[in-house]
Amino acid sequence: MPTDTLPDLTTAYPVTDAQVAAYRSNGHVRLTQVATQEEATAYRRPVASTVERLSTETRPLAERDSYGMAFLQVMNLWRHDESVARFVLATRFAGVAARLLGVPRVRLYHDQALFKEPGGGYTPWHQDAMYWPLDGSRCLTMWMPLVDITPAHGGLAFATGSHVDGPLSDIGISDASEERFDRLVAERGLVVDGPVAMRAGDASFHSGWTVHRALGNSSTQMREVMTVIWFADGLTVLDPANPAQANDLASWLPGLAPGALAVSAANPALGGPSGGGV
Repeated sequence: MPTDTLPDLTTAYPVTDAQVAAYRSNGHVRLTQVATQEEATAYRRPVASTVERLSTETRPLAERDSYGMAFLQVMNLWRHDESVARFVLATRFAGVAARLLGVPRVRLYHDQALFKEPGGGYTPWHQDAMYWPLDGSRCLTMWMPLVDITPAHGGLAFATGSHVDGPLSDIGISDASEERFDRLVAERGLVVDGPVAMRAGDASFHSGWTVHRALGNSSTQMREVMTVIWFADGLTVLDPANPAQANDLASWLPGLAPGALAVSAANPALGGPSGGGV
């Protein structure tokens, strides 16, 4: 699809002070129609076609481990397709991220499509920033379905307030992380904000340290979700605390060493309108 026929995602999304406060207190917030249904539908085709082109997963679901059953995962689609890049680099989305973080601009970390197949398994509890050589409290993820979904498609659940203590485990996404965080959520008496129905273009935003999981897909439809991860401009690269962070450093912050400013051609600075207050 020619990029000039796609919707322009530069207009501001009005984030309220109450929504900012909810994000900072809870570690997550859901916002309606960050993209309109029409906009999300227009970008669904290039995202899905790029996922189909780049995905290397060929195993039947029954032959995969819990991580493999959770979703078809394709990263940095924006580097492979101009139409997807228009979505990922949208100033509207970056403006929401900057507003929630309370900074003038953010930098792209990477994008990833997370398509959960019909019959796909649950996504175990985890913290995203366990994988990132950055200050996870200054990073956040937008999770946007490109189709209407119900909880049965594999909606997200969040452990409210779990972001405040930073890293809580060094276990990657697995059955072991599910067991670890199940215990932690119970021990701390954390409230779990369960999955909700979402229209195409609705989005949730969660902090890098927010513990979250997703249900399996018990529907007959693919759960087509696009995510974008940003970090506050001005962060420095941290010493990798585990092999996953070392891999991320090489992949998403190319050419940078610990202690360097997190600035590379792969991490463009994105400002833009954020709507409402400071």
